[in-house]
Amino acid sequence: MTRAIWNGEVLAESEDTVVVDGNHYFPADSVRQELLQPTATTTVCGWKGTASYYDVVVGGSVNSDAAWYYPAPKDAARQIAGRIAFWKGIQVG
Repeated sequence: MTRAIWNGEVLAESEDTVVVDGNHYFPADSVRQELLQPTATTTVCGWKGTASYYDVVVGGSVNSDAAWYYPAPKDAARQIAGRIAFWKGIQVG
């Protein structure tokens, strides 16, 4: 079971993560959506497409743009469609 944890709170857990570029992408239904707030941030990856971001909010603390997903990944990255990844101090393992 792979988990994403921040500030002592489990954000996501799944036995079905996809690892791309060293990041675990969790199925969206395995992520506690109530801990995520959409942001206006986007970035572009040449082979994956345009990523959108979430702030992670736990116990009043905000980890800005600490989760991301690709709403419409390019064909080369179709395996991460409908999945969310984490960074910025979030423990994944």
